[in-house]
Amino acid sequence: MWSAQDVARDQVRRQADGLDAAAVAEKVAEAAVRRRETAEQLRGNGSFYKFEIDRERLAFIWLAKHAEWQRVRDLMTALGWSVYEPEQDAQGSAWAREREERLTGALAAQAASGEQGREEADQLRAEVWLSAASSQLLQTVAYRAGLPPSQVLAQLAERIVIGEDGTVSVPSFMPSQ
Repeated sequence: MWSAQDVARDQVRRQADGLDAAAVAEKVAEAAVRRRETAEQLRGNGSFYKFEIDRERLAFIWLAKHAEWQRVRDLMTALGWSVYEPEQDAQGSAWAREREERLTGALAAQAASGEQGREEADQLRAEVWLSAASSQLLQTVAYRAGLPPSQVLAQLAERIVIGEDGTVSVPSFMPSQ
């Protein structure tokens, strides 16, 4: 869900909060070293830990982190900030809002999907083959009620009564919308 840029921007925004220009310059230098190391490891010139994450993704994240640290450094220099404050960073704040909106949307979609899945798990979808006589009777009832035949069947099913001896019956009712 999150691109390398999203990850880098979020981490740098949090880590840079309250840092002065010298500390940000150190972060730029550190990110440059990490970027170079992960690029070398990606080419097979280094080793990763036993439980490594995707080499390519890690290299892209460090590339993005380096670029983001440079952006923060350049912003601080251009505006003469002595300390980085994320709230004053218009571009960084816009990216953070976008990330938050995407996260909120993804969580809402996931919740809706989970709810729909739970509802569907409780439902039964059936294809019913009826004799010509039963089919004609069902179509007549549905036409008179102004309903599709499937809704008449659903209303029938909702009213099923099972007797103690296992007999099945449906009390008289008028199909309705």
